[in-house]
Amino acid sequence: MAVQVKVLEDRQKQAWDRFVLEECPEATFFHRVGWRRVVEGAYRRPCPYLYAERDGQIVGVLPLVHVKSPLFGNRLISTGFTIGGGVAALDDEAHAALDAEALRLVEKLGVTCFEERRPPRPHQGEGWTSHSDIYANFSRPIASDEADCLKQIPRKQRAVVRKAIEANQLADDLDTGPERFFPLYAFSMRNMGTPVFGRRFFSILMNEFSGACDCLTVSHQGATVSSVLSFYFRDAVMPYYTGCQPEARDLGANDFMYWRLMRRAEERGFSVFDFGRSKFGTGPFSFKKNWGFEPQPIIHQFHVPGGGTPPEINPLNPKYRLFINAWKRLPLGIANILGPQVVRHIG
Repeated sequence: MAVQVKVLEDRQKQAWDRFVLEECPEATFFHRVGWRRVVEGAYRRPCPYLYAERDGQIVGVLPLVHVKSPLFGNRLISTGFTIGGGVAALDDEAHAALDAEALRLVEKLGVTCFEERRPPRPHQGEGWTSHSDIYANFSRPIASDEADCLKQIPRKQRAVVRKAIEANQLADDLDTGPERFFPLYAFSMRNMGTPVFGRRFFSILMNEFSGACDCLTVSHQGATVSSVLSFYFRDAVMPYYTGCQPEARDLGANDFMYWRLMRRAEERGFSVFDFGRSKFGTGPFSFKKNWGFEPQPIIHQFHVPGGGTPPEINPLNPKYRLFINAWKRLPLGIANILGPQVVRHIG
């Protein structure tokens, strides 16, 4: 039967997630339907989630977020406020049908740029611009044996992890809410000159993905020093948002944190540590390489109606340097109030 493309309604949400979680190898955690509820709830952005249906069964999905901003233009993003998206489909027909409908939506909304972040199948045709020189992803299997897992870390970094373990001064716990995580994250983001997503965003996020995300928080003498919010999808644990106090470096708290996350995840049956994406030439990029992870360039694709260059909305763009430097000097309380408003426009 022919493929039909439809806009997701409440009655199809369970079928959408079943398709993502169980039926489509191309789908990622960022294709889950819960992201629509998170984005709409936290930022009030419209999310026209499209799915392809054949004979009453979902055969492809395309999550979309419409971000219309006087600061950054009128954009359609798959998927906004995350690092992944694009069409996830079972066959070429479903893929093509979703692509065609997305481009019709671009025209209808007057969008000036359509962005797909890390699409499972990059577009090969005309009209698309690809960037693979901004971000890289880091991922590898977790060795089941603890000694072998430690040997996966290069010698110099392994010494930092061993020292943190043997000093026996750090403790780690899993939290199901963002209460201890958020202050550390907000502090770190302000210091990097990056607007925060906001406490409300994380409360909605962790409630929506309860059972598929948590925060591993490290403390020293009863005081929290570092924390990471991770997602769990299929066989992988994905540390995604993180934050720490300045003393975390001297204590080796971040290295201890990722080590304990690996071991806890392996004990729960997860076999892949997906360290996530980092920008080329940044500190997080070097940190992950020092842990022995090999960078894999990530493709982002852009469609600009009528041609032209897609906007460079990322911190490496020199035009944002003054903004970043100014943000670093903001009082933390003000940065936490203003941050979500800026993020809402960035997407």
